[in-house]
Amino acid sequence: MNNLQTVVLGGGCFWCLEAVFDRMEGVTSVESGYMGGHVDKPTYRQVCNGDTGHVEVIRVTFDPAVVTFREILDVFFSIHDPTTLNRQGNDMGTQYRSAIFYSTEEQYRESKKVIDELNAAKHWPNPLVTSLEPAAKFFVAEDYHQEYFANNGNQPYCQFVVAPKVKKFEQKFAQKVKS
Repeated sequence: MNNLQTVVLGGGCFWCLEAVFDRMEGVTSVESGYMGGHVDKPTYRQVCNGDTGHVEVIRVTFDPAVVTFREILDVFFSIHDPTTLNRQGNDMGTQYRSAIFYSTEEQYRESKKVIDELNAAKHWPNPLVTSLEPAAKFFVAEDYHQEYFANNGNQPYCQFVVAPKVKKFEQKFAQKVKS
C-alpha cells in the first residue's frame, strides 16, 4: 500500500464521478472537492456561482499494482462527455469542465496519449476539450458532498443522472467492479 498514486479528475458533477470510482477495484479512496481556482477555501455555493475558477473534482487514490492509471482514464472517459466545453448534461459552467489534474509527468504523458488516441479514433464526433493541468491545491468539499450517492441514492438527481453512470460503469467494466 506504500506505492499508492493520486490523480484529480473533473468531469461534471463530482457526485457522479465519486459514485463510479468508489466502486472500482484498486481505488482506495475518493474525495469530492475543488481545484484549479483562485479563491482560498472555496465553498460549494461560491464554486456553483462559477466565479472562483474552481472545478468540481474528485481526488482518486489508487493502487497501481491493482489498477493502472490507463484503466482509471478509460473509465473517466467512458462516464462523461469530454467534448462539451464547460458542460455535462444540464450542469453548465466552468466548474463542470472536463479536466485531469496530473500529479506526475508520467500521468501527464499518459493522459495526453489517451486524449490523442481518442481524437485520432474519432471516438466522439467532436474533439476532446479535456484540459491537462498540474495538480494544484485541493480543497475538500463540505461533508454532505462526500459519499453523496451512497447516502442520497433515492434523490431524483441521483436516480436520473448518477445511477445511469454507475450502471454504465458496472456493465462496461464488470471485471473492475469491487467485489
